[in-house]
Amino acid sequence: MIAIISLLVVVFLSILITRIATIALTHTGLTRESAKFQARSAFSGAGFTTEESEMVVRHPVRRKIVMILILIGNAGIVAAISSLILTFVKQSTDSDLTIRVIFLVTGLLGLWLVASSKWADRWLSIIVERLLNRYTNLNVKDYASLLHLTGEYRLVELNIRKNDWVDGKKLSDIRLRDEGINVLGIRKSDGDYVGNPIGETRIEQKDTLVVYGRIEAIEKVDLRKKGVRGDIDHVKAVKKQKQEVFKEKKKEKKQTG
Repeated sequence: MIAIISLLVVVFLSILITRIATIALTHTGLTRESAKFQARSAFSGAGFTTEESEMVVRHPVRRKIVMILILIGNAGIVAAISSLILTFVKQSTDSDLTIRVIFLVTGLLGLWLVASSKWADRWLSIIVERLLNRYTNLNVKDYASLLHLTGEYRLVELNIRKNDWVDGKKLSDIRLRDEGINVLGIRKSDGDYVGNPIGETRIEQKDTLVVYGRIEAIEKVDLRKKGVRGDIDHVKAVKKQKQEVFKEKKKEKKQTG
């Protein structure tokens, strides 16, 4: 039974560590979905085969986070396998074996429910973010305070993939600023960089957009695909941004009044 408890502890710590790494990576400019994928890939040793991995290895802080994840992940996997072996190789009766299996499955199911719970994710993220803000300095850019890169706002790099909503469109067509997102620059697939791009600049597959805005809005654009659904989501995002602007103006009016 001790071996099973040890295994559950290892699994719990694995979930916690990857969650901390995910939030740490978002502090360096990755979207949450990209950070989650890279953190889990590094921890599990699955390897990096995506374009996003290039943004990780080129960035000193991201590279350090990933290296730590790889080291901890290797040790965690070995410990988990060892605990699992000890659980079932020990001589025991059929009834003892059944109890162990039930206990193990129940424990893993409980951890899976906690890991997939939006409520648990939200509160764990808040706690981890506060600890990172208090004990670390992951906003390595010297303009972090100028752009208020805390809380809702982030400076993020977006890799443009095939069938992304912005792929093949001009900046003037997608009107990201109406969603509260500012495109500060575009790194083209051939290596050229377009700073402060104008409306006629066309976004193409394998380009990288440097954007600034609310992280929630940026993540939605990053996941948005071509088609009618994408256009509808854009209209909804524009409407939501107008509501946010109205709330901010109302709040500012109260403060000044």
